[in-house]
Amino acid sequence: QLQLVESGGDLVQAGGSLRLSCSASGNRFSISAMGWYRQAPGKARELVAVITSGGGTDYADAVKGRCTISRDNANNTVFLQMNSLKREDTGVYICYVRTYWDDYWGQGTQVTVSS
Repeated sequence: QLQLVESGGDLVQAGGSLRLSCSASGNRFSISAMGWYRQAPGKARELVAVITSGGGTDYADAVKGRCTISRDNANNTVFLQMNSLKREDTGVYICYVRTYWDDYWGQGTQVTVSS
């Protein structure tokens, strides 16, 4: 069973930056993908960015050019650097990890962007 620890969410002014991190630990496992989803109040959860163990990435159109996802496979950690933040980026950011057998979700870290 994997345990996910997320950090980095904060209150930030529009135009500011944040870096989120998520680390997975537990029994031996093999991660195929790690990423971030977000959910704003009253809205559906949406994919923000994902990165595979091989380094391939994908981003939501809303964050392309402003966010960069990276990983440290040896330490089972994923990062999301978010720049030029907008009010619409506000939401709970949830770490997602896919292994060969299971999917795992973190508790989420709150990102609030003020005008």
